[in-house]
Amino acid sequence: MSKQSIGIGLMGLGVVAGQVTRVLTDKAGDLEEKVGCPLVLRKVKVLPQDLSRPQAQQMPSQLFTTDDEEFFQEPGIDIVVEAIGGESPALEYLKRAIAGGKHVVTSNKEVIAKHGIELLTLARQHGVGLQYEASVGGGIPLIAPFKHDLLANDISGIFAIINGTTNYILTRMDREGMDFSSALKQAQELGYAEANPENDVEGIDAHYKLAIMASLAFQSQVRPEDIYHEGISRLTSRDFGYARELGFTIKLLAIAKKSNDSIEARVHPVLLSRDSFLAKVDGVYNAVQVEGDLVGKVLFMGEGAGALPTSSAVVADVVSSARKIVLGIGSVSTRKLDSGKRIKPMSEIETRYYLRLNAADRPGVLAKISRVFGDLAISISQAIQQEVDPRARTAEIVLMTYEAPEKAMQQALAEIDKLDVVEEINNFIRVENI
Repeated sequence: MSKQSIGIGLMGLGVVAGQVTRVLTDKAGDLEEKVGCPLVLRKVKVLPQDLSRPQAQQMPSQLFTTDDEEFFQEPGIDIVVEAIGGESPALEYLKRAIAGGKHVVTSNKEVIAKHGIELLTLARQHGVGLQYEASVGGGIPLIAPFKHDLLANDISGIFAIINGTTNYILTRMDREGMDFSSALKQAQELGYAEANPENDVEGIDAHYKLAIMASLAFQSQVRPEDIYHEGISRLTSRDFGYARELGFTIKLLAIAKKSNDSIEARVHPVLLSRDSFLAKVDGVYNAVQVEGDLVGKVLFMGEGAGALPTSSAVVADVVSSARKIVLGIGSVSTRKLDSGKRIKPMSEIETRYYLRLNAADRPGVLAKISRVFGDLAISISQAIQQEVDPRARTAEIVLMTYEAPEKAMQQALAEIDKLDVVEEINNFIRVENI
């Protein structure tokens, strides 16, 4: 007997969830054609304060519940859409929905990054689907290409600008010479940054997303705790000035590479050549470059956040799940991850480096610094020295190195910081050649 309708249970009524309800209502006819039967919103699980939202006031009151039991016992729900965010109670809700035989759709990057394997295994056991396209890149199609379109490829690298908030801040710092705090304040005023922006500006959001992408791309479990992450709060307008002078810009980049039996995964600011495509991705836009042995370099780009792009991915996952229900298809996940690949520690990566420091402005200073680098087999490719304070006889020195091991560079930084001619190491940024 064919399904007369597909029931949707929605958890949350925030910005994304609210837009999802609008799409389900406004595009009901189009979605019915795509699925083969109507999609019907059966129940919305909310917090008490959500009931005062204007959108809640415009919807039938019987749709809403603040009670977990009432939501999970609603008989007409076939698909649960989780749009709460955060790890708890979202994880518990997803597990309960799956165990109850519901297909689930989520945009929750933290839960998928930390518990995706567990949830996929549970979904397979209960014969239902777990869809999470919106967890990375908002409306940019990324998860589906990794799961399907790129499967024939041996993927060797991912280079991603995957957080719109930080990219907006860095764009303002680069184009207008703004300092970090001013650019952050502007991003908050425009609604691009949260009141507490830590997850964005410290690289936490990006490292969750990279964990998901790297696990899919390399078919090996890459956990958030395996990924080194560093934010953008140490960057200054001076760094952007020197970067421009040297032919670079600065981006927060999520990087994952595979070589032989090891994987490296890291998120941190990098100097990128201004000629590279990713260097030209500005504002709130995201871009992900994937390198495969068959396709070469492919690029996915678009608005990575916001209600409209994210709802696009969520509703697409709902339609995909609904089609499987109509066709009688349960879980089709055959994903098995290779646990034999080693996650390379940060100390073993090799790249180029930018270093900015204040030192005494007198003969022999650069020679002392160069000697430290030379003893650790690190070669300097460029040096800039500018007088900062003639009275105090101090200068600002900027050094660019050739490729060197991270471990050696960290040792060099520690030794340079102890030199009596060095007043302060102002900043240290890695350089990535894409």
